[in-house]
Amino acid sequence: MDRRIKLRHIEAFVEISRQQSLKRAAEKLNLTQPAISRTLAELEGIIGTRLLKRGRGGVELTAQGDILFDFAQAGLGSLERGLDSAAQELRQSVPRLRIGALPSVAARLMPQMVKILAQTAPELQLTIADGSHEHLTDRLRAGSVDLVLGRLGTPETMRGLSFAQLYMESVIFVVRPGHPILDDPHPHRLVDEFTVIFPPPWAAIRPFVEHMLIAQGVPIPLHRIETVSGAFGRVYTAQSDAVWIISAGVVSNEIAEGRLVRLPFPTIGTEGPVGLMRRASDRETHEMRLFARAAEAAVNELALG
Repeated sequence: MDRRIKLRHIEAFVEISRQQSLKRAAEKLNLTQPAISRTLAELEGIIGTRLLKRGRGGVELTAQGDILFDFAQAGLGSLERGLDSAAQELRQSVPRLRIGALPSVAARLMPQMVKILAQTAPELQLTIADGSHEHLTDRLRAGSVDLVLGRLGTPETMRGLSFAQLYMESVIFVVRPGHPILDDPHPHRLVDEFTVIFPPPWAAIRPFVEHMLIAQGVPIPLHRIETVSGAFGRVYTAQSDAVWIISAGVVSNEIAEGRLVRLPFPTIGTEGPVGLMRRASDRETHEMRLFARAAEAAVNELALG
């Protein structure tokens, strides 16, 4: 590698590529926009080719940039994991695992898994992050988390990752108790009468929801709020006449306790596999095996399989 290329060049290039914005990347790295632009220009000058092109929607990778991005991101992830491993040795080799959990498993499966791990592997220290499928798989590829629990995504989002299925999960419609739609539950009422909390374009369930509505002759609702925030969905649905379209696992506790009601709408075709994702190039560690066994035990105890 050209010795003129420094770590700051790679960090700037990877963050700009992830954020698709010089401004947002600069904020993430605590730099000014001129400084990060200068760093990118230095890297392109050293390599001798354009890596990013600017447009109205932000910045996009060139063909050469796309090739470099995968290697650069993997390299930063390997470095971060190496530093973490060294730090763990200094912390007396306490076994640790960094987990990314999509909302449906964070609410439904993870609490049971943590109970099981407290019995089977009390020494294992967990760090749990939640977020969208795109966000967590990006963090997995970058090495910020070791495993991700969630729904299988599209081929583009699963690039470089392996997937081990645990169970199947469907999408459902939920409302507050006493909602007016319960008097005449019909999917077509979603179009004009109510605000719908809808999965955003980057959510793993979005294609399933769109196909389901199309199959029933229901257009995508105009009055919609697009979010994967479980915290927002629970509060707003309980306090309004909104209809929430969400993975069943996110609201399983609320339905069981009567705080939300499932609408009797057909959701055939929204079933998708939920499982454990890791980097395909990684070897499976002892900690990963402990976690996978706890996941399988939790699925059996909750009768999800």
